[in-house]
Amino acid sequence: LGPTVLSAYTLNFQTHLFSTLPPSFTSAFKALCKSSLPSNDATPLPEARGPRLWAAFETLGLLDRYEYIVASVGYEHIEHYVLDVCSGSWSKPMLEDLRTWMSDKMVSWMLLPYARGATSPEQARIMLSGVGARFDFHMNKALCDLRTREIFDIIIDFPDSMGALQDLKDCLQHVDQRSALVQTLRKANQKRLLHPGADTKLILSQYVATIKCLRIIDPPGVLLFKVADPIRRYLRERPDTIRSIVGDDDGGDSLVDENEPIQPLQQPDVEDYSDSNWEPEPVDAGPDFRTNKPSDVISTLVSIYDSKDLFVKELQRRNIEILKIQFGEAALQVCEVMLKDMTDSKRIDGHVQSRQASILRSYPSTFGPPWNPVISSCLANSTKAALAAPPWEGASGGQLDDRVIEADVPPLEAAFIELFSEKTIWTVDELIEGVGSVDRSAALNALLTWVDRGVLKEDTEGTFRLLEVAEEPFAGPSRLARPVAPSAPELPPVQSVQQQQAEQMKVYWKFIEGMLTNLGALPLDRIQTMLKYAPGYDRTMEQLAAFMEAARREGLVTGRDGQWRLNS
Repeated sequence: LGPTVLSAYTLNFQTHLFSTLPPSFTSAFKALCKSSLPSNDATPLPEARGPRLWAAFETLGLLDRYEYIVASVGYEHIEHYVLDVCSGSWSKPMLEDLRTWMSDKMVSWMLLPYARGATSPEQARIMLSGVGARFDFHMNKALCDLRTREIFDIIIDFPDSMGALQDLKDCLQHVDQRSALVQTLRKANQKRLLHPGADTKLILSQYVATIKCLRIIDPPGVLLFKVADPIRRYLRERPDTIRSIVGDDDGGDSLVDENEPIQPLQQPDVEDYSDSNWEPEPVDAGPDFRTNKPSDVISTLVSIYDSKDLFVKELQRRNIEILKIQFGEAALQVCEVMLKDMTDSKRIDGHVQSRQASILRSYPSTFGPPWNPVISSCLANSTKAALAAPPWEGASGGQLDDRVIEADVPPLEAAFIELFSEKTIWTVDELIEGVGSVDRSAALNALLTWVDRGVLKEDTEGTFRLLEVAEEPFAGPSRLARPVAPSAPELPPVQSVQQQQAEQMKVYWKFIEGMLTNLGALPLDRIQTMLKYAPGYDRTMEQLAAFMEAARREGLVTGRDGQWRLNS
């Protein structure tokens, strides 16, 4: 008939054929195409579903018209195989096995619809190059979608899931699924991890595993940067995050791999463009992304917060608690009180010095930060004053017009002389009011210390003046002349020994009151331990117990089960 007549006849035939096909023909044609797919075992296909079937499809013109159905049959077959073989199999990479299956099973099937007229293997390869790339892409996409849905459980199973992570890394190089991976993992974290029912240590463990897994999938760290932000914000709001990080060695799985090299916490904020290995940031990196972010786990955990000081303080507190367990709380009580006093004195001294210039400062004779004696006057009426003042003597120094005075004096003497930096003439009552509630006899003894040193002079009874310029010594006795032993307080001769001891114990009441205010109920032995570091304290446990009983009778304290507390 000739090519022209044959072409016209074929076109006319196909037009009439397609016009008579029912709507259900496409589903039936799809089912027939599926029946021609190779089985996963060695069972051969019937000859009617092999080349003869596809030759009939070509004769009827069905392949050209329904090519999309043929392709969908191949895609669905690949998806089902990937789900059957790869679901839950994370220990080893599966991508190479899938490619082997594609070569052995799918290529032989693809030759029938897509390389029908090939006369040689080379020609068949050329004819399958385009469709083969599409099928390979779909295989990568199917595996990537599966691993994306499983990513949260894959991270939990790390490091036993290294094979799945390697598959995901390889697939993402062929399939643009990075955004889907980020969104899926963020939703899974929000639903299964970032909620009040999850323990902080569990969240930290999952966060560390996420860091390690996403570094394998995406070494530059863009995916980690996008996924980690909600986790970091949630951990920052949890009150026990720092304690959980610092207390990592309490037991159980460690957050940090022992084989991971330790790197300094300080990381450069500016990229080193002179580095020969420098690479530009990935195209999907956000504006806040930095390629030189901390790479080790410890630095990443510390960077949750803006400052490392919080971790340092928690580590110090933890070490103190460990020492208390090992050596006993009583043995370390001295250190705890000393550290607290040093911290408080440094803070308050800086505050006071910033508000007024001082001509005199007090320094701890053995250890501790600079201590300003005006603190005693600022806090004398506070129940915390006794604990805030250091229990050691201070070395006080001051410069006058014609001389420099240096002397080791108790805090009361230093507080009095500090007040003379405000004005040069004071009365005893004004000085007592300036430093707080102080016994008058103790105040006179403190002032006499400076009179004996030629720093103060009593102009009239109860009125003292600062000697900016030293006066010539004179033989007349001072109105405040005292016995040779300056430290012994003058007591009326009618007092008994018990009365004297009670009067002396009143000096330490402020210390006891401050302890019970700041530390709560305390046993008698702990009160005795802390009072031993108060200046001049030499009482026994029996004497302290008698004093506490007297305080209870006066309604100042209450005692129950060996615990003493202030009477509210």
